[in-house]
Parts: sequence; C-alpha cells; structure tokens
Amino acid sequence: MNLDRLVRLLGLRYATAALVLLAVAALYGAASLSRPAAKTTSPGVDDTVTSAVAVCPGGEGARLTLQGASQELLGAKGDKPGQATVTPTRGGTPTGALTTTGGGWFKELPDPGDDSFTVRAAGTLAAGLEAEQTTHWPRGKDRGLAGVRCARPGTDLWFLGPGPDAAESIELHLANVDAQAAAVDVTALSGDGPLDTPDGRGTPVAPYSTKVIPIGESAEGLGEVVKTAADLALRVRATTGRVAASLRVRIDDGDGIEWLPLSPQPATSLIVPGIPGGEGRRRLLVAVPGQENAGIKVQVLTQNGAFAPQGQDTLDAPASTVTPIDLDRALTGKPAAVRLVSNRPILAGFAAEKGADVAYGTATPPLTANDFGVVSDNRFDTTVTLTAPRGAASVRITPVGPQGPGTPQDVQIPSDRTVEARISPPAGAGDNFGLLIAPRPGSGPVHATRTQSTGKDDKALFTTLPVTPAITTIRLPAVGDSKGALIP
Repeated sequence: MNLDRLVRLLGLRYATAALVLLAVAALYGAASLSRPAAKTTSPGVDDTVTSAVAVCPGGEGARLTLQGASQELLGAKGDKPGQATVTPTRGGTPTGALTTTGGGWFKELPDPGDDSFTVRAAGTLAAGLEAEQTTHWPRGKDRGLAGVRCARPGTDLWFLGPGPDAAESIELHLANVDAQAAAVDVTALSGDGPLDTPDGRGTPVAPYSTKVIPIGESAEGLGEVVKTAADLALRVRATTGRVAASLRVRIDDGDGIEWLPLSPQPATSLIVPGIPGGEGRRRLLVAVPGQENAGIKVQVLTQNGAFAPQGQDTLDAPASTVTPIDLDRALTGKPAAVRLVSNRPILAGFAAEKGADVAYGTATPPLTANDFGVVSDNRFDTTVTLTAPRGAASVRITPVGPQGPGTPQDVQIPSDRTVEARISPPAGAGDNFGLLIAPRPGSGPVHATRTQSTGKDDKALFTTLPVTPAITTIRLPAVGDSKGALIP
C-alpha cells in the first residue's frame, strides 16, 4: 500500500467517525430543544420515605416496640399509612405488625431467643418509624436494664465503649437482611493504639441470617489482641453487601448489661448529650481514628451553664487511640452534655455507672425546628435530658399511648444549658407508651437523650437512648442532561 492510499484511507475513517459524532450531537440537541432544559445545578430533591428496614438483635427475652410518628408531625406524608411488619430475620411467621400512623405496638420475645427480628415498613408509615428493644433482668448474671434502637443496615459502622479488660463479655451481632451474602472487616482502636489483625477481615454473613461474634473470644472477634483493652472503638465495615450491627456488653456477673449505641461518623464538632445525673462514675471517651493527633477543646454543659473541666479544657488526644476523661469532679452528680471541637475528625461518647448497672451514650445530630425524634418504649421511670448548645431552645414532648396522644409538655432550654424533664404516661397507657419530641417553631437546635430507670441505691438499674432526628425524607440526586449518557 503506497503512502497516498494510506493517507486517503485514514482520512476516510476519521471523517466517518466525525460524522457519527456530529449525528449523535445533533440528536442530543434536538432532544434538548424538544423539552425544557433540566436544572443540572440542583443538589437534588427530597422525597418522602416509603420503605424502611431495621433489625432488632433479639436473643435475650426482650420486649420489642414500634412507634409511628403522628399525623401532625408528618403532615401530608401521613396520608397513606401502609404497614410495618416484624418477622424473624431467617424468615417464618410474622411476629406482629403496626398499621396505624402515630400508633404503637409491642411484644415480649421468647427467652432465650436465637434469632434477630427484622422490621420492614412500607408506605408512609415508614417515615419516622421507631423500633427499639428493651431488656429488664432484675436478678441473675445478666441483671440490668438495657435498651437499643433497632439498627438500620449500613456499610461503615462505629461503636465506642468498654473493651474486654473492663467487661466479662462483648458480643457483636451482625444481621444480613438481603438476598446477597455480606462480608465484613472488624477492626478496633484501644488506649494503646490500633488493634488490627487479619483474623477480623472477610467475615461472611449469609443472606437472611444473624451471626454473633464474641469480641476477644474468637478469631473473627480479633482474638487475644484485644484482651487487654479497657476501652474500645470498634469499626465494622462491609466489603460486600451491608449489615445491621448491634453490640452487647455484660460488665460482670450481676453488675450490669447494656447495648452500645451506634456512633455517628467521625467529625470535628460533636455534642455528647444525656450524661445522667446522680451518683456513680462518669467518663467521657474520645477516639481519634486518623493518623494524626487531635487537639480538642472540651466544654461541659450543665443546668448552670457551659464551662471547661478543670485542667481538661484542651485535650491532646493521640492518633488511632481511645482516650478516657474522668468527669466526676466536673459534673458533681448533675445531668450534662459535653461539647467537643477538634482539629481532626473524632468519635466521642460516655460511660456511666449507677447502682448495679451501666449505660453508654454517644454524640448525636441535633433536632432542629424542622425535625422531630421518636422513642417507642418508656415503661419505667422516664426522663428526657435536653441540651441547647447554640441559642435557646423550646421543645414539645408528647406521650403517646394506646388511646392516643396525652398532654404535651413544653420545655424551655436556655442557651448552653442542659435541662431534665420527667415524663408521665398518658391515661390508659399501661406499662408502655411512646414519646414524640419536637422543637417548636423558632427554636434553636437541641440534643436529646431518653433515660429509663428502676430500683434505688445499690439496686438501681438504668439505660439511656440517644434521640436522633426521625428519617422522613430521602435526598434523590439531581438528574440532568449529559452527553456522557450517549458518548462514553
């Protein structure tokens, strides 16, 4: 083939390709002219949640409760309630269902149980639905009052609390509610730094199944490497699929049980609310997941205002480490929250002791004037602890029983203060009722925690539950014109 012929052939090929591109561009342009242009700069739109799934870990003769949001709080979102069904995760006969907007449901689980329970909600009842599991053992090796919000499946999950050196047993419950198999990596940070072994990686969780991993007692639970950890930040990452995770702690024979709350992702500004008042040890736990040390400003917010703990106003926290801070002298038995501002992303929570029991809390996102929180189980003595870290706040707490809403209680929280509100059950509620917690119009952001307690002195049992904004909407990504859809 001579040079002239080669040049003509290549030119023909490039010309053909150019004509194809011009034709596609013309087709795209005609489509664009035939309808109004899409707004490609929009961040997306909010749509009402119409399906939800959560997993209650089961396994200990507990009570499961559901509470729907009220029509008043949902507005137009509550027109078609749909249904929320509770079923064993491995399948079988449904345990029960909730079909009423603003209604509640509860059931005592068998003792002992060997499976988790999956809550699946469809319709607008899914918007703002709360599911919880609460256990009360007044005696025996598992003596304690323990509560946990039923977990939504995810792919990157954190817990912050005691390690095997400070607890008799720590059990990680992993549930897979999907038809696809899941695999997870379990890693941890302690007071001595990262605790990472190959044994905690690639743990399989079969479809529609629950796996219980004893931390420090099995290879999947990081084995001997975590045995000496007094405090632990545990990370669960799904490398395939997704899992719902819950973490159960038993401190010692008859000395308290609790489920650790799920921690939010690491951040540089955190509020840890709901540290209960009264006697007993109180500690703040701070974890730095990154590779650089963190400088953290610490403030305690009580009913008397905000102040830095003496000698602890600035904390230098080592990287990849959990650092405890004793709060007993700073709190002197008062209910409180802690504000942390860091130059590195951190995790934070608290550990509290009272009588014969323990409780754990975590940082929470705020409830704003556009949010509300839902709590489904309040059968014991109930208080709600409220903190307003940025401006005064006003909150309405409404108890909800089988006969409908009770008398609302409006609570005012001055700026930089923590206030405790005692809650009375509505008429006819019996031994169970829900709570709706909503900031009033014009209110500043507020952080809330529900505490249940029973017994006195050395027989006191208690549990805390962080209140998070109810999930009522989902952000849908923006859709716009793109030539990339036609031209790779």
